[in-house]
Amino acid sequence: MQSLPPAEDYLQDFHQRFTGATSAAFGHLPAHSNSAAYTSSYHVLASRVDDSSAARVVVDLGCGDGYLLKLLADRELSAPRLIGVDMSQHELDAARKRLPDNVSLLRERAQSLSIETGTVDIVLSHMAVMLMGEADRVVAEIRRILRPGGVFAAIVGREFLLGEANDALREVFRPVALNSLAPLAFGDRRTRDEAGWRELLGSTFNALAFEDVDVPWQPTPDALWHSLLETYDIDRLSDGARRELQRDLLSAFHRLTQADGTIDTGFGLRLIHAYVL
Repeated sequence: MQSLPPAEDYLQDFHQRFTGATSAAFGHLPAHSNSAAYTSSYHVLASRVDDSSAARVVVDLGCGDGYLLKLLADRELSAPRLIGVDMSQHELDAARKRLPDNVSLLRERAQSLSIETGTVDIVLSHMAVMLMGEADRVVAEIRRILRPGGVFAAIVGREFLLGEANDALREVFRPVALNSLAPLAFGDRRTRDEAGWRELLGSTFNALAFEDVDVPWQPTPDALWHSLLETYDIDRLSDGARRELQRDLLSAFHRLTQADGTIDTGFGLRLIHAYVL
């Protein structure tokens, strides 16, 4: 693979050290929108490929360790071809171990795919597209590989944590980051809100739809802290800055605990669904 931009180089290193971190964080937690409840946020995307679908080729862009692809493969749908794309060889190695041999895995950047033009029915992506640089190129590649009438569906970030825990994290993390965290931009600013996504996708896709997806979680302060250790910005802190953050953040989290010692929080996600013009 060619030399990578700094953010992508860091992501390669992170996913070598924390292979499977995304599915470990989201795979075991139920999710819900205003219209439906799901076993997990991965199941939100899996539901876009229903048992009566005419889809013949489904691509998971930024497939990680293959969690979503395994959900689809286990359902034995009519689609004869599932393809996973990721730039991390370590994630792909983990995916290969969990997936049947007929699932294709490609180590590629989303900005330059080898998949033939107009050969894909559905492109899915779970917590990946918003991290990708050159977002216009990513969107162009998704559009290129999709057939007319093809579907793009993605789960992306909306609110990092739900509820008061998010306010506490921002308040405590901000001064630590200002003093200790080197700038490193992930993705495109337009992927942070619905208006930006409309700007990115509006000229290329039709029937754009957005839906909030919440992933409730009630961890103890310690469990929440340990989950945060496998997030990008906290991972990038020095050991000293991380210890300072741990001290102050645990203090703030303990003030939010319920009678049973847990915090009422979770993750705020967004579902994007669109068709090729």
